[in-house]
Amino acid sequence: MAGFDKVVHSYDEALAGLNDDMTIMVGGFGLCGIPEGLINHMVKLGVKGLTAISNNAGVDDFGLGLLLQQHQISTMIASYVGENATFEQQMLSGELNVILTPQGTLAEKIRAGGAGIPAFFTATGYGTPIADGKETREIKGRHYVLEESLTADFALVRAWKADTMGNLVFRKTAANFNPMMATAGKITVVEAEEIVEPGELDPDHIHTPGIYVDRVIKASFEKRIEQRTVKAAK
Repeated sequence: MAGFDKVVHSYDEALAGLNDDMTIMVGGFGLCGIPEGLINHMVKLGVKGLTAISNNAGVDDFGLGLLLQQHQISTMIASYVGENATFEQQMLSGELNVILTPQGTLAEKIRAGGAGIPAFFTATGYGTPIADGKETREIKGRHYVLEESLTADFALVRAWKADTMGNLVFRKTAANFNPMMATAGKITVVEAEEIVEPGELDPDHIHTPGIYVDRVIKASFEKRIEQRTVKAAK
């Protein structure tokens, strides 16, 4: 990369340095806002022993489900199993180490990691197995659980628009976990639908400043729908 130009032109460049046994954060909620091309290239690279931090793993034959099929993920940190039967089967068989985390707690663990906050107290999970082995504290009459923040070797993010300096704009619900993950990776790689020149994005509408971003690649997306629901014809 030359100067402030963070654009790369191949997935090999985008994922350079990704190795076995690393921790990755992967944006998206179900299939909404997932970095499809980056995930597909990880399958081709064959990296294994990965710890994946993602809200869930989508479906069996798309997104993170492809990595699970190839047994490339050893640990999933997620908030729910979702529609992925492979995820469920590997979890129940003990083949996959799964750390289920309340969704709001997961989001805050990532946000805190990106902000340099090592841990925080939350009331969520107190008195349940989630609190087992964790420090608890009573504050102003309410009980809280200490949760450690999360960071990753690579954060893989999907954006609607990016400029060549890495400033990002997300579109509607495709934002989901992407903005906070962009701040919490040692290397943040962004797959964008459109890349523009600096100054073309309205500064007031930039969701993630380029200071957090290391690499940007332009891609096209299948945008598969996880559960298609339509009205019955009249």
